[in-house]
Amino acid sequence: MNKIYFIKTVSKETFEKLISNIPMNIFSKNDFVAIKTHFGEEGNTEYIKPDLFRPLIKKLYKLKTNAFFTDTNTIYSGKRSNAITHLKLAQQHSFSQEKMGVPIIIADGLKGNDYVEVEINQKYFKTVKVASYIYYSNVLICLSHFKGHMIFGFGGTIKNLGMGCTSRQGKFLLHNSLKPNLKLERCIACYICTKYCPGNALTINCELKTINFIQSNCIGCGECIHLCPKKVFSIPWDLSYKEVQEKTAEYALGVVKSKENKDSNYKILYFSILDNITKDCDCMNNPQPSKLKNIGILAGFDPVSIDYASLKIVNEYYNRTNHNNIKEDLFKTFWPEIDYSYQLEYAKKIGLGNDKYEIIEIK
Repeated sequence: MNKIYFIKTVSKETFEKLISNIPMNIFSKNDFVAIKTHFGEEGNTEYIKPDLFRPLIKKLYKLKTNAFFTDTNTIYSGKRSNAITHLKLAQQHSFSQEKMGVPIIIADGLKGNDYVEVEINQKYFKTVKVASYIYYSNVLICLSHFKGHMIFGFGGTIKNLGMGCTSRQGKFLLHNSLKPNLKLERCIACYICTKYCPGNALTINCELKTINFIQSNCIGCGECIHLCPKKVFSIPWDLSYKEVQEKTAEYALGVVKSKENKDSNYKILYFSILDNITKDCDCMNNPQPSKLKNIGILAGFDPVSIDYASLKIVNEYYNRTNHNNIKEDLFKTFWPEIDYSYQLEYAKKIGLGNDKYEIIEIK
């Protein structure tokens, strides 16, 4: 039975109390500790701010580890697509050595092509591409902001591991099963989609004042679906999102395997932050309305259990405060067409973790 530690409300004080009640035996002196988080897309306001993590840095300092914050480059255009502008954006969002006391490193290198192959021998992949700084670290701390997501239904620990800890090439392989449907009659040739398409799959036909879609170039990132003001693009509601979820679970397995020690235990600590819960993920480059705030923080050592526990606690809180006497799934209200259970069930099937857990509430 996996132990999931939970404390209500989100603050530096509650985070410090939570940390003081978690076993820290996976850490040793001089360990390189990768703290995987999300530095926030430019224009996004609901990402988890770094000030919350100060108690964690303080604890890692006392344990005499070599800790660093990290994230990987994106496949879509923007400031998080290479290490230089990614680091500048992180600094703008107060993730810097001067402010946090530990270095900030982009885990997959300058252009996102720095990775190590890890063997997993699963249905979709025989090997996966784990970002090198995450692979070579002794311990991984996975800090996940729990929120909605247009492909996964919800984005939590499994997604943060699988999508967030791979190189750009790995992200291409994870996304490439998702191709959008188009309603060209809605197009006004505004050029927004062409500006942000990382695969150069979209061009403007100036004569017809519409777009040309080159399907073979599409990487399935979904940026056009989010950005188009006229809703020209939509998710094809077939099994493509199921495949993306399952592929991501396989990549998460590779990340976990990279942290296996001689005792067949995994040196990874997971945190799930239940605050500023939005419909979309932190990769959106504009403010996102927050549906729920300040529920609490979870910690544990099993990635699947912590996602199950996060879902349960968020939905219980949502129904308790919704006052409509109807039990609803918040993430189904966000994305009714998406079955998020694919990522959970497949993660269990391949041995990433399980749903057997007990909640230990920290008072």
